[in-house]
Amino acid sequence: METSTILSYFDEICKIPRESGHEEQIIEYLCNFAIKHNLEYKKDDAGNVVIIKKASKGKEHLPAIVLQSHSDMVCEKNSSSTHDFSKDPIKYIIENGWMIAPDTTLGADCGIGVAAQLAILADQTINAPVIEALFTTEEETGLTGAKSLKPGFISGKYLINLDSEDEGEIFIGCAGGIDTTARFRYNSETISGKREFLKLDIKGATGGHSGDDINKNRANAVQLLARALYSLKKLTDFSLCEIDGGNKRNAIAREAFAIIAIDKSNLQKSIEFIEIFNKDIKQEYNITEPQLTALATATFPRESSIDSGTTDNLILALNGVPHGVLAMSQDIKDFVETSTNLASVKMSEPGIITVCTSQRSSINSARYNAANRIESVFILAGAEVSHESEYPGWKPNPNSQLLKTGVASYVSLFGTEPLVKAIHAGLECGMFEAIYPGIEMISFGPTLRGVHAPGERLEIASLEKFAKLLVHIIENIK
Repeated sequence: METSTILSYFDEICKIPRESGHEEQIIEYLCNFAIKHNLEYKKDDAGNVVIIKKASKGKEHLPAIVLQSHSDMVCEKNSSSTHDFSKDPIKYIIENGWMIAPDTTLGADCGIGVAAQLAILADQTINAPVIEALFTTEEETGLTGAKSLKPGFISGKYLINLDSEDEGEIFIGCAGGIDTTARFRYNSETISGKREFLKLDIKGATGGHSGDDINKNRANAVQLLARALYSLKKLTDFSLCEIDGGNKRNAIAREAFAIIAIDKSNLQKSIEFIEIFNKDIKQEYNITEPQLTALATATFPRESSIDSGTTDNLILALNGVPHGVLAMSQDIKDFVETSTNLASVKMSEPGIITVCTSQRSSINSARYNAANRIESVFILAGAEVSHESEYPGWKPNPNSQLLKTGVASYVSLFGTEPLVKAIHAGLECGMFEAIYPGIEMISFGPTLRGVHAPGERLEIASLEKFAKLLVHIIENIK
């Protein structure tokens, strides 16, 4: 199976809108692919699709192998980009051995897995048992498709998840997660008197995956904005007119802004404060965030602001709620056990400000404790709190036959052993384990960097090794 074949399918996928919850076109594409190649397929009410390829001659007696990826993608773009994810193809370039989407997410998470499945389904030279290519929906917004699967939709004994991001590593476990959402109800207050209006911007942060990248000391723009507002409140009074930051629950916030109304007499010292704040955060993040910037600029007047009580409570909560690694594993060296992500703050509807956070842990009790800690801060600040989108972790099985075959295949192909690891990110494997007891699973993929953020990129050389390993495993599993 040639790398060029996978890339050609990925190029087709890049032209198809597939934001989580809006996957109708990619689902239709997958069904039409099955029809075009005379392959049996099934689609359930959640939009999950499985395409079935018959066993090669002599392999009919072997158990089926499930190849699995998710059909949706995280849609993030730079604020300067005019890209419309509902209709525009993803624009990418090839540079220094990487496929890169400069201004948006690339969607290689998990589009490259989808492309690899299609390449295997279309390839008539691969000598394999029955292949069940499973494509799940809405993975990025809560593993919705995986949660909706029913017993019998797939029948394979082995499942290979194609949603990992480091070539040379095979994953056998992952963290579970839960989202904690706070809602602040506010009243609008009319702004009177002579006021100046400032826009406070935090921009230029790298962002990234809230699981894989949570331990990389990357700036959280929402957290930094809250920090600036808290310190500015101690310096001078202001009214908060607007606030917005972050987007997806599973992405580290890259940009955030607030609009404030301030007395003219306090304007200059507020601007000077932000200039000092900018220097401070640049020094703090000089290695990991070279483009990070805090900026105060004049903006057009607003007629109303958030009431002062809610403003104070919101700023206190955003400044006080934790973000980042909460605990490292005591069993696995350098492995994040528990974390939380302050994902976004939005004026989601009139009179309501919504703050989204996401907690992950490989230990259930620690995950619930993290969610309760976040809940406690927001309740103290007067918010309404809810928990949703919970998904289980995936307990490692170091003795599975599939893992043994995967390691042996890697050694046979490349002359070195792969790293066998657990991952702090959430994978759908935890859901599969609950629905299909006894199924053996591993996860691997080519090298991706910057997922869930603009500039996401795929290392093309790693794609070749990924393809060879995938084919070798499905041809040699017993």
